[in-house]
Amino acid sequence: MKIILNQDVYNLGEEGDVCEVANGYARNFLLPQGFAVPFNNANIALFKSKAASINKRKEEKRSAALSLKEKLQGTTLSIKMNAGESGKLFGAVTSQSIVEALMKEGIEIDKKKVDVPSNTIKMVGNYQVLVKLYEKESAIVKLTVLSDRDDQIAAAKESASVEETPVVVEEIVEEETVVEEATEESVEE
Repeated sequence: MKIILNQDVYNLGEEGDVCEVANGYARNFLLPQGFAVPFNNANIALFKSKAASINKRKEEKRSAALSLKEKLQGTTLSIKMNAGESGKLFGAVTSQSIVEALMKEGIEIDKKKVDVPSNTIKMVGNYQVLVKLYEKESAIVKLTVLSDRDDQIAAAKESASVEETPVVVEEIVEEETVVEEATEESVEE
């Protein structure tokens, strides 16, 4: 069935595009949701009259995609996850966790547009993630996956060294006292 899209539909087309889709997809999803209208003379005339505004919106999307690409190219994300001693994560870094990290940086991206290598990242390390933007534009975001374990070990060492120092000093003071008492006893004899 031939249709004309009312708005952008992921993996199908953009507003104003004429597409050939399966009858069931058009009747059961696109038409009831208002994503498309049937391809007929009345709708063709309607979209020809709206062509200028559609082209203007497409140009705005292109310029927004280029500015977002520049912002993403300079971004390096760090995500901390629980990991074992070998560096294997107790979970995985998915497109959703990358989208959440980008939100913290003030960048809003749909998770469908984030292409994670092999769908999930399961090891600590450095990765490059592809973010699809508008049309053929895409950006590569550098991702560093860190282990929470490294931070926990460093914090434990710091707290242990702070706690051990007074204990060692007290033991040395007690040993000096014992030695001084033994020396005084031997002198008195």
